[in-house]
Amino acid sequence: MHISYRLMNIDDYDQAYALWILCGNGLNDKDDSYGGIEKYLKRNPTTSFVALDGEKIVGVILCGHDGRRGIIQHACVSPDYRRYGIGKKLVDLALDALKAEDITKVLLVAFKKNEGGNAFWEAQGFTLRDDLNYRNKALTELVRIDPDYIKE
Repeated sequence: MHISYRLMNIDDYDQAYALWILCGNGLNDKDDSYGGIEKYLKRNPTTSFVALDGEKIVGVILCGHDGRRGIIQHACVSPDYRRYGIGKKLVDLALDALKAEDITKVLLVAFKKNEGGNAFWEAQGFTLRDDLNYRNKALTELVRIDPDYIKE
């Protein structure tokens, strides 16, 4: 298997979206639409990456920053390609890109039920914060794409 890596671009949307659905990433109809991802990539053109087996996207990491803090979103590797270091390589690429833009801290959100994902992030050196609460407020009505994944 020969895996290559490159910056993500909007032409990758259909394959990336299909992979996010396969992996159970928390998606909604606005932020994760073609237009939402296009806007995100225009704002953060150098920090999101895909892993490819030939022309097939087998891993993706959506990453950006607000000028102060980095954020990793929608990172996943196809189940058939896990345990080959692809996820780690995607994280390293994203973190190096953030460092190149003078970003000194990065955050991410992982569903509590995602045991495999949480173990992966722990292994990458991301620590669990228990001194704060994550809060969210939708400014418009958002339709969840994968509601069964996040049910408690």
